Formats: sequence, structure tokens, C-alpha cells
Amino acid sequence: MQDKWEPTLIVQRENALHSDAPLELVFLPGLLCDERLWEGQIMALSDIAHSTVVRLDTTDSMEAMAAEVLHQAPDGPFMLAGMSMGGYVAFEIMRRTPQHVLGLALISTSARPDTPAATETRRTQMKLAEHDMDGVIDQLLPKLVHESRLNDDSTAGLMRSMAKQLGAEVFKRQQEAIITRPDSRSILCEIKCPTLILCGRDDLITPPEVHDEIDQGIPNAHLGIIEHCGHLVPLEQPEQVTRELRNWLTEVRSTKASP
Repeated sequence: MQDKWEPTLIVQRENALHSDAPLELVFLPGLLCDERLWEGQIMALSDIAHSTVVRLDTTDSMEAMAAEVLHQAPDGPFMLAGMSMGGYVAFEIMRRTPQHVLGLALISTSARPDTPAATETRRTQMKLAEHDMDGVIDQLLPKLVHESRLNDDSTAGLMRSMAKQLGAEVFKRQQEAIITRPDSRSILCEIKCPTLILCGRDDLITPPEVHDEIDQGIPNAHLGIIEHCGHLVPLEQPEQVTRELRNWLTEVRSTKASP
């Protein structure tokens, strides 16, 4: 993984030095996802924002992942977008250093802590991953992807590729962090920056009502429900996600430009 990620981060830094884009946008991937999760958004939004994808595969706690975000993110305030596990990390950033965040996008995520049932399932999958990572991926995919896309290379196929490349050890570290994440519902009312919340109508992991809870808790948040879509929103409906992110970025840029 070191060979794959580090050049990406270096290129991102170099692009920032030569970019006229007015905003810095930091993307946080989900469980077993890498920068390919956000590929469509990065390219389509390059005129309005310079993007950095933080790697979250080397640590096993939300606190350590949040520290990695601050280490890898550009200097100064930035826009922050996290999907699923990345959303949990985004909440940790808002808990610790909200002054760094100009705007927040929470996608396919939850402010709730892990349930005992979910933790038990994760522990079982972590044990299975030690000898059968393909079996773990086979269990995860029907929950991650809308049933109509289970044979689609651009969604289920790409998810399988990312998961296999990251592998069992990363899976176990990330699941440990997810299991021990704190309850973030109490801090929702403290989030004051422009906040976009997106989820798929057919998300089996974090369904719309979980996102509605976040929307109700954060003042002046905007909730978007994307039809015919499961958990992997940026891959399943990239154009709609890009459109929502562009509106959010434009709102923040307009606010920054106002005297």
C-alpha cells in the first residue's frame, strides 16, 4: 500500500501549489475503500476545489484516524467530505478541531455508536478475513451495493478490487476503529458550518432515517436522498453526488467571498 498511496498524496500536494481552485476539499474514504471511491468527484469538481484523499488504512481508532487527517490535509481551513467510516472520522474531527472545517459533507454514515449485534458481526468477519478475505467481500457486497449493480464492474467490481488490494489486515484495523467509535449524536447541535448529508434510498447499512437523525440534529443542514442507490453513493450515482457537492462548495465559496 505504501507504494500506491504515497505518490498519490505527493501529486495532490503538487497540484495544490499550481491550482487556481479556491477551496481545499478533503475526502475520507469508507471501509476497504481507497481514492478510487472519489475518482468521479475529484475530476468533476477540479474547477472549484483541489482535492486530497486521506488514507485511513494504517490505524485502528477514530482518534488516530483523525490525527492522520490533520497530518495529511492541506494547511489552513478545508472542506471535509466523509463516506461511511469516513463520516465517523469526520465527526471525530468536528469533536476535536472544528475550526479546521469550512464545510462538512456526510455521506452514507451515522452519528450512532456501533450496536452489540453489529459488533458481533464485525468480529465474526474479522476472524473470517484471516483465512478467507474473498468470503468477507462476498458477505459485504450485497449490503454495500444496490441489487441492480451487483454485477456492475464500475460499482461492485471496483469495490471488490479496492477491498482485495487493501486486504485483511487493513480490514481488521478499520473494523476495530468502527467498533470503538463514540456516540456522536451529542455533538450534532454544535456543528455550525454548512453541512450536506447524502444517502441512498435503498441503503441497507445506514438507511435514510439514520441520516434524517443527523439532519435534525445539525442546524441548517441539507439532506439529499438519492434514488435507486445503496450504500456506495459516490460510485453508484456519481453525477448526482457531484452535483450535490458542487452546490455545497458553491455555497461555501460564496460565503467566503462575501464582505
